[in-house]
Amino acid sequence: MKSNIEAFLDLVKERNGHEPEFLQAVEEVAETVIPYIVEHDIYYGKNILLRMVEPERVISFRVCWVDDAGEIQVNRGYRIQMNSAIGPYKGGLRFHPTVNMSILKFLAFEQVFKNSLTTLPMGGGKGGSDFDPKGKSDNEIMRFCHAFMSELFRHIGPNTDIPAGDIGVGAREIGFLFGMYKKLRNEFTGVLTGKGMSWGGSLIRPEATGYGNVYFAEKMLETKNNSFKGKDVVISGSGNVAQYAAEKVLQIGGKVLTLSDSSGYIYDADGIDAEKLAFVMELKNVKRGRISEYLESYPNAKFVKGKTPWEVKCDIALPCATQNELNEEDANMLLKNGCICVSEGANMPSTKEAITAFHKAKILFAPGKASNAGGVATSGLEMTQNSLRYKWSREEVDNKLKDIMADIHKSCLEYGKDDDGYVDYVKGANIAGFVKVADAMLAQGVV
Repeated sequence: MKSNIEAFLDLVKERNGHEPEFLQAVEEVAETVIPYIVEHDIYYGKNILLRMVEPERVISFRVCWVDDAGEIQVNRGYRIQMNSAIGPYKGGLRFHPTVNMSILKFLAFEQVFKNSLTTLPMGGGKGGSDFDPKGKSDNEIMRFCHAFMSELFRHIGPNTDIPAGDIGVGAREIGFLFGMYKKLRNEFTGVLTGKGMSWGGSLIRPEATGYGNVYFAEKMLETKNNSFKGKDVVISGSGNVAQYAAEKVLQIGGKVLTLSDSSGYIYDADGIDAEKLAFVMELKNVKRGRISEYLESYPNAKFVKGKTPWEVKCDIALPCATQNELNEEDANMLLKNGCICVSEGANMPSTKEAITAFHKAKILFAPGKASNAGGVATSGLEMTQNSLRYKWSREEVDNKLKDIMADIHKSCLEYGKDDDGYVDYVKGANIAGFVKVADAMLAQGVV
């Protein structure tokens, strides 16, 4: 079995040797899925996984725009259309200076499995640009978004590829992107998700990834007859996912101790309650300030510059910032301090070594492709509402989100339970996601 996995990974490395994030994502899937393939004749010998790791289409384009000083700026734009076996491509757009082909291919590959797990008919894709929205005026962001969409519109559509937001792409950016798409296509259609409520958006969509992560963690804790009530919770990030994960934790009785951004983290021993969280939302979403400014209003808290919050003692950890933010040393610190559950809100925030440490300690650990699937699941619900020209209530969408996260958890249990009773959620998510996509690919032939 080891030789089969190594041979496959050697071939993928030969083709993608300069893409470390993508290779990391592929290796994690290969180690759990290839043994399953070997044991099931229907998949063996069909090169299904090799076909999955090769994008169906890779689009790269130049984005020229004019800044407020009248200078012409040039960025790179991308769209990775990874797999459409079970539905049109679906996945976010990321605007961040670190964006490159490796990161977007890893995200698109993860998205294929994540979307499959939701049980909704969505394929996987991802895109974005190395444009940095930080420090840019609204007019500069509008001009960039319009320039970006003036090329991307050729490659997307409500039945082809439906992008959403991601890091650096929030409601403001989605609005600008949608406006240009509508103008160029001369049609009003649900081609982007995360839209404003007055023009096709869905209730609960902003909250969905954070809420869904907590709902999934709740299901994991229930398998141990446990809950969030009275638990100390450490959260990284302070953007959309972190904010709403914190909100849901507070609603179900947990105590949030930390939030962070790229400058460092805040630790509030008294807990970040609803009032303090509202301050953070205003700070990050409206004023676009730094998390360190929290101390100006709440001086009893502590700001730790340039570090992540995994050194803080906690019961539950929710990494909600970015990829590879939690390494082996961090994992060991969490375990030493008694952490019993880690549920990923970001995409691949834990390194391979960190995941190994969690599995070795046999704590509850949820990979992002399962635990943060609530965002894309609710995007799928937004697509359905757009197709129906209808809007569900907040309660209806939230209940559908809870049901989807419960179904994902059930799938992980089905495929991830080891002989000793421990649930390997990574294995469970990978195999459950693989089976649905693989079955569709086999049914459609070699295309």
